[in-house]
Amino acid sequence: MTRQKALKEQYLFTCTCPRCSKVGQIDDIQESAILEGYRCKSEKCGGFLLRTAVRSKIDNLPGAFMSFLSMTLFLFFKSTKIEDGKGFQCQGCGLVRDNEEIKNIATEIKLLSEEATSKSAFSCNYKEVISIYKRIEKLQAKLYHPFSINLMKTREKILKSLMELEHWTEALAYCKLTIPFYEKVYPSVHPLLGLQYYTCGKLEWYLRETEEAVKSLTKAVDILRITHGTSTSFMKDLLMKLEEAHAEASYKLSSMD
Repeated sequence: MTRQKALKEQYLFTCTCPRCSKVGQIDDIQESAILEGYRCKSEKCGGFLLRTAVRSKIDNLPGAFMSFLSMTLFLFFKSTKIEDGKGFQCQGCGLVRDNEEIKNIATEIKLLSEEATSKSAFSCNYKEVISIYKRIEKLQAKLYHPFSINLMKTREKILKSLMELEHWTEALAYCKLTIPFYEKVYPSVHPLLGLQYYTCGKLEWYLRETEEAVKSLTKAVDILRITHGTSTSFMKDLLMKLEEAHAEASYKLSSMD
């Protein structure tokens, strides 16, 4: 089922966003492989993987469609000969991940996810929940592309649990891990990106990382003043926090002179 069809069935509208409009095109295939697919086996490679059967389909694309392919990627597909459908091939270095290997890791992740969901529903033992999610994160980091939606969701769950425990330093580290994903997936002016900057800024300020807090809160304000306006109590509070962070940063700077 395509994203467009899923949205139509669940929310009763036909999405015409750039991503839904490009379904099936080569840049959509690449984006989906990064956000929803697997990582290369090589730690040094950041390439995305495609099922080996996709190579044959792209080889048979009409000439007019070749404008969507970079020459490098096109020549790579043409020169690579592997049995279709037997695995997922990295489009950067050519390494192939076997279906069985992927299936085994995915099964382990599924079992741990079910355990984490059960623990979260019937217990407030955040330390135990965090421990399980960190095991999931480790497996997902081996399986999925670094910009994977699944990996990001797991890190978000760890972040929220760490904040419940008031483990601010580690929470900030996880918040920073999510920022590159938000920057890649969302437009430059998007409320979720702005709110993530805001979370980072609050944590940095609480941990006395004043200069970094000013940077993060400024980014949050630049976005959220557009998406939220400036008259809401939330925005007034955010603007006040930024002003206080600026004042604290200036004081620290002057005291060093």
